[in-house]
Amino acid sequence: MSKILNVISSPRGEASNSIKLANAIIDQLRAQDPAAVVEVKDLTKSPFPHLEEVHLNAFFTPIEHHTEENKAAISHSNQAIREIMDANVIVIGAPMYNFGIPSVLKSWFDHIARAGITFKYGANGPEGLVTGKKAYIAVATGGIYSSGDSAGYDFVVPYIKAFLGFIGITDVTVIRAEGLAIPGIQETALDKAIDSIQL
Repeated sequence: MSKILNVISSPRGEASNSIKLANAIIDQLRAQDPAAVVEVKDLTKSPFPHLEEVHLNAFFTPIEHHTEENKAAISHSNQAIREIMDANVIVIGAPMYNFGIPSVLKSWFDHIARAGITFKYGANGPEGLVTGKKAYIAVATGGIYSSGDSAGYDFVVPYIKAFLGFIGITDVTVIRAEGLAIPGIQETALDKAIDSIQL
């Protein structure tokens, strides 16, 4: 039985195209594995705090020396890491906001990146410790960023793939619903993206 972690970063609820696309991916995953368990992580309803001094102090203080303040500050990070470690498949819904990812998603990533836990530095550089996972990125954009003149403005897919690779998740499939704000394209953009899903 596999476990799927569905990470939501759009606040638009049922109107969100990234959520719709992520749900379509999960539907196909469950069709292949009906016993799969889906855990929903809605970062817009339970946002992770932006990293502050108290969090960084907790990250760099040895566990055996943690104060009650350290324990409280590191609880979000421990939770996020536990959830990603427990999952076999991670589906990340990522709408493009001003060429990048939503801040709630960035905060979640910031709490997952922990030296010695999700990555480590060795003689040959960084090594990811979150291995054996499959990830799908469900991207929704108003324009076309997979190719053409605007491709250089896409800081969503390269960033997420780089982050996931850094912590050890290298089996990543990107599915894009793009042109969602362009007349003549927007009408079929989501259906086209769903039809392109290949597991």
